[in-house]
Amino acid sequence: MRTDTTASVSTHILDTSIGRPAEAVPVSLAARSGSDATWVTLGGSATDADGRCKDLPALPEGTTHVRLDFDTETYFSDEHRSKKQAEAQQDAPRVRDSGAFFPEVAITFAVVPGEHYHVPLLLNPFGYSVYRGS
Repeated sequence: MRTDTTASVSTHILDTSIGRPAEAVPVSLAARSGSDATWVTLGGSATDADGRCKDLPALPEGTTHVRLDFDTETYFSDEHRSKKQAEAQQDAPRVRDSGAFFPEVAITFAVVPGEHYHVPLLLNPFGYSVYRGS
């Protein structure tokens, strides 16, 4: 819940290697109030079938920086088990290294009170991109 004194955050993940949402990716949310402050882990969630985290914790008042940590290693380990199913659905790559080159993705960004920040992650086994969405 966003107020004029707090910011809010949402995210979703698309696996660009198969052209589908990335389901069941563990996501952790941390915040701090100032560049020199200690990070406080607020909690976590996992992406749903649409690749979205709809239940991330609210940010405390005074938050100036937010960090989203995505456990991509877990996701790609699970993906390998169902690789043949994904390839049957689309023209996914037929050869992948085991695991993920980036076992985790940590995105840190500044926030201001009263604003909503949607941070989509475009993910594949060998790279990622992130941007401020709407």
